[in-house]
Amino acid sequence: MRRPTGRLLAIWAVTSAVVTLLGPLAGLLWAAVAPKVTYVVVQGEALLAQPEDQGPITIDARFALIAAVAGIACGAVAYLAGGRDNDSALLLGLAVGGAAAAVLAWKTGNLVGLGHFEDVVRHGRDGTTVTGVADLRAKGLLTSWALPAVAVYGLLELVVRRLPAGDLGDAGAGEADEVGGGELDLESAPAGRDVDGRER
Repeated sequence: MRRPTGRLLAIWAVTSAVVTLLGPLAGLLWAAVAPKVTYVVVQGEALLAQPEDQGPITIDARFALIAAVAGIACGAVAYLAGGRDNDSALLLGLAVGGAAAAVLAWKTGNLVGLGHFEDVVRHGRDGTTVTGVADLRAKGLLTSWALPAVAVYGLLELVVRRLPAGDLGDAGAGEADEVGGGELDLESAPAGRDVDGRER
């Protein structure tokens, strides 16, 4: 039995909203664990104090790790909390919510300390050093939340294999070759008898 469209839309909306709300929390965590990168002020611009510093790359890598772990957790929880006939709504919710959560994580983490950083860059004399803020340079990493979430959901479906849509889950003859339930439930005849039970 198919779920009403309104219910599927509600499942999609709730899933998207819950996943999206996790974004700012992930952003705060990212800002807390991001390595401190030192910049030097030159003519009102912030330049890396050590151009060979790997700090900016590490910042991107930690964002990707946090987003991926969050996505994996969201995908697993959504699958365990969902049920048959919810798959399309849950997958869409994970994709939309994951994308929104990643953007919010980036923006939230970037805001931590941003005001002080910009003030020093704007008013500091040449040679002034300042610690940078968490910023994402590889914008493609914004998919690091949604893709793992959808992938884990799909992987769990392959491993667990919920009953196929249209199978009502009833035990007994005909279960393996049920077409659509009700009148179309095809039963296999017992040995030596037809479906009605009469001897051949």
